[in-house]
Amino acid sequence: MTALHTFLFTPFLGTSAWLWLVFITIVIALLVLDLGVLHRQDREIEMRESLLLYSGYFSVGVLFGVWVWYELGAQPALEFYTGFLVEQSLSMDNVFVMAMIFSFFAIPRRYQHRVLFWGILGVVVLRAIMIGVGAALVQHFAWVLYIFGAFLLFTGVKMALSKDDAHPDLANNPVLRFVRRHMRVTDQLHGRHFFVHLTPPGTDRAIRYATPLFLALVLIELADLVFAVDSVPAIFAITQDPFIVYTSNIFAILGLRSLYFALAALMHRFVYLKYALALVLIFIGCKIFWHGLVGKVPAGISLGVTFGLLLGGVLLSLLRTRNQQQPAEQQPVQDEPLPAVDKPPTTPSDSNPEKKGPHLRV
Repeated sequence: MTALHTFLFTPFLGTSAWLWLVFITIVIALLVLDLGVLHRQDREIEMRESLLLYSGYFSVGVLFGVWVWYELGAQPALEFYTGFLVEQSLSMDNVFVMAMIFSFFAIPRRYQHRVLFWGILGVVVLRAIMIGVGAALVQHFAWVLYIFGAFLLFTGVKMALSKDDAHPDLANNPVLRFVRRHMRVTDQLHGRHFFVHLTPPGTDRAIRYATPLFLALVLIELADLVFAVDSVPAIFAITQDPFIVYTSNIFAILGLRSLYFALAALMHRFVYLKYALALVLIFIGCKIFWHGLVGKVPAGISLGVTFGLLLGGVLLSLLRTRNQQQPAEQQPVQDEPLPAVDKPPTTPSDSNPEKKGPHLRV
């Protein structure tokens, strides 16, 4: 019992191990409930269900912040809520990118949740690595925070002055081209599977092929990695506590992924959100230099300013675009009947030109 007690209260990255275990247990329980209970069958998620899922994840995040307040105090809790809000806001642009990826690969809506769910597991690992590296840098080199601050200022000003971004050229994405060169990839979906075994004509040996569902997952993970370059420095500008940084990030991402199906149909209306986000990044960047020159900005003020800027951007956007229709290129991919699995699939993209026209192994 003494050994267990010692382990539970041993600091890990500045926080007792038992607090980390509570967080990990909550996240695992949410993921099991999501995929193992609520979405055991692949189906299209409507806006109402998307909003209900988000409200559930959001409520868990808010309650976790209350628990942080009880265990660690008001300051860490306010920092958690600020990071939670900033991460959700900065990740909203990622929703538009995900919608484009699903449209590019023509992924039916009933399979999109599966891709997003498995994408979360990648996010949990990638964010842990990035935050761990960031925490080590900040701990050993305090001046790194000023680099983060300058980067956030630059990003915020660039975002505010930039015109609407052109659509990414997914077909020529270097990561996608790399995967296609080094893996056998089918041109056709095979239900909910990321990989299938196909038998090329004239052979009896089945070969493993990736499907477009897997390619969509790869690009979504890549998009999250790109967006994390902004969000991770932003949260470190709010707090340097790895526990607060990581937990606020993960709870925000869990909620946003569940909200995807509602946001994908509304993103075209958030025309002023970009400017609100730019102001948030500028504010957070300035806060770092203010802390070094004058003193620390109270967590309550940081939370209030961040919330006010984002709320103002959302309300102004919805007011100015209340009669605007969704652009055709942003329409969600609708489910279409899938071909029978006993029919030969279309010719795959194969790095070996001699292996064409495989058939499903019976």
